[in-house]
Amino acid sequence: MNIRKTVVSGSFYPNDKDELIELINSFSKDINQKYENTFEHINAIITPHAGYIYSGYLANLSFNLASKQNPKRVIVIGPSHQAYFEGSSICLDDFYETPLGNIKIDTKLSKQILQKYDFINQNEETAFEHSSETQAPFIKYYFPKAQLIEIVYANQDINILCTLINELILNKDNLIVISSDLSHFHTLEDAKKLDENCISAINQKDINKLNICEACGKIGISAILKSAIKNSLKTKVLDYATSFDINNDKSSVVGYTTALIGE
Repeated sequence: MNIRKTVVSGSFYPNDKDELIELINSFSKDINQKYENTFEHINAIITPHAGYIYSGYLANLSFNLASKQNPKRVIVIGPSHQAYFEGSSICLDDFYETPLGNIKIDTKLSKQILQKYDFINQNEETAFEHSSETQAPFIKYYFPKAQLIEIVYANQDINILCTLINELILNKDNLIVISSDLSHFHTLEDAKKLDENCISAINQKDINKLNICEACGKIGISAILKSAIKNSLKTKVLDYATSFDINNDKSSVVGYTTALIGE
């Protein structure tokens, strides 16, 4: 039995189960009063992947709203920060470790995807990737019975990735998670200008606006927007925040957003 072990547990998010549950619960206060879910079904979400102190509230927001559903599997698609390679890598371990308990990986479907798509491979270095790992505790918390598929991309063609998303997105048993932060290390003023392009691109399903957007997961965002257009799905940005909101540093800011894609 192979287990994808945690790498950023204890740094990006608490390693202690009770502390982690308490933190997620704190994120969820007043959500129903502040945010309205106008979707009949949520097919996908866009979530950030920074340390929970910075972006956990936003990540939790989209997971919380999607938790009214009961997906059998959650497919996390995130950018590689540790390794550069061609295409995308898929995890074929048996379980994915979290402080809340292990998540069973859907190895059957993962192997089928690996065999079907030439751009999917296996890269062991992606086992150190935080863009997907930071989503795992939310998955275990909100969908304790769901299985996981982890796809990490590097030099990935958007249209090819979109073909895989199109295969998965209309299946009501699936929830797709697109992992991305927004602009990095600009002044607060410049960050907000750049991030507004990303937010507008998502809300308006205008992929051209992503040309003036800076996001580490822009490939994933582009692919999910192309799929939303093709499949006539709605998009809605829920909220936006920056690292300034936590550390009061205007000189070097990271932006975060979270969004819903659905019917």
